[in-house]
Amino acid sequence: MKKLTIILALTFLAAGVSYAQDKEKEQYNQYGVKVDIDPLQAEAQDGILVLRSKGDSGYKIWFDNRVQTDGAVFFGEPEWAEGISNDFSIRRARFALKAQIDKDWYGEVDMDMADGEFELKDAIIRYTGLEHWQFQVGNFKEIFSLQRNNSSRYLQFIERPMVCSALAPSRHLGLNINYYNKGLFANLGIHGQAVAGAEERGYVEENSKGDGEDNKPSYTVKLVYQPGWDKPDWGMHIGGAFSYRFPKTSDETFGAARYSTRNSTSINRKKYIDTGDFAFDHALLYTGELAGYWKGFRGEAVYMGNTTYLPDATGRNFWGWYVQGGYLLFGGQQRYDGAGAKFTRVKRGQSWGDVELCGRVEYVDLNADKGLSGNDQKIMGGKCMAYALGINYYINDHVKVQLNYQYNDNDRFASGKKNKFICGVDETGTPTTNPYDTKGKAGVDYHMVAMRFEIDF
Repeated sequence: MKKLTIILALTFLAAGVSYAQDKEKEQYNQYGVKVDIDPLQAEAQDGILVLRSKGDSGYKIWFDNRVQTDGAVFFGEPEWAEGISNDFSIRRARFALKAQIDKDWYGEVDMDMADGEFELKDAIIRYTGLEHWQFQVGNFKEIFSLQRNNSSRYLQFIERPMVCSALAPSRHLGLNINYYNKGLFANLGIHGQAVAGAEERGYVEENSKGDGEDNKPSYTVKLVYQPGWDKPDWGMHIGGAFSYRFPKTSDETFGAARYSTRNSTSINRKKYIDTGDFAFDHALLYTGELAGYWKGFRGEAVYMGNTTYLPDATGRNFWGWYVQGGYLLFGGQQRYDGAGAKFTRVKRGQSWGDVELCGRVEYVDLNADKGLSGNDQKIMGGKCMAYALGINYYINDHVKVQLNYQYNDNDRFASGKKNKFICGVDETGTPTTNPYDTKGKAGVDYHMVAMRFEIDF
């Protein structure tokens, strides 16, 4: 009996030690809940720090950061025009944290702190558990414009074409459904107001304190066919998109539209092309896109239009287009992301990098001198034709230097919001901000040379 007692005691003691050891292995979160442990390994994937699961859970988390420092000089503007300041700026200072929670769920937070101002970019929850399908909610870019949807990391020119800045929707809160399979890309987005910073949020809150206008959603559809989707060195992008849009409470004045753009630069803050605010009921936005790549060549041609209907049901047309292309000189390969229907990072041709020569012609017209049904209410926001040349030096996969030259040919109505900028001289030779008073050649035409240094990490 004594021996049995000793054996039982030793058994319970061993069980207690084992339990204590297991207890030490258990971990709890800050809320006192027991959590599962998934060991991670750290690695650099093409220079990006990634922590991922050693097992098969699919968990992965990584940083995605970007700094773009720009400088520009301007010259050749008319003697009577206001001067344009040469300057430097931090165009983007992006910090993003991205995570694949498991094989089906993805989350992302992306913010910008350029020039000391905070702005929310992406806040995404995504589900990919159905083959070929992707469901997404949060704040993100509407899938409409090829250039707008291209990441700023991979732009051929320092800035996107003016028609994209003026008319193409950017980030809004919403829901997105995407389908992709063997070169067929289809997308439906349902979007509400913009969420970027305190200003937009303030407009939303002020609206809710008052009578409370409803945020009718906007609907955006895009279809793209991709011949050569399975070819390693060539492919095409043939696409079109349509968006049916309503006023948003995140705008300064609910029920007012405003279309504007700078001349493909962020440093010259003058928006010569600007309709100012005008009342509207709804708008129809549409685009057609033709793009392609073959080895080191990449090109695209895009038309974009907007028909905005005023409260009296008469429409106003605004539109533009651009053609641009580039070629990698030292054996590099242009690359296209079929599942995202956009261009992505180039493949450099040499160990020391590669150089790309680029050219672009673009046009935007925000002059609506009469309505579609003959109503003569004019909305004259100005128009511009611009010509640009660029050189991109891809030092490695993360460092890029860009040099752009551009000539901007603005018309007499490109005089800013409420005609705030001098756009010509009157019959006495006196500078004037009224485009209807100008005599002879009018419009602020000028040249610019801009440079960007970029690092992604």
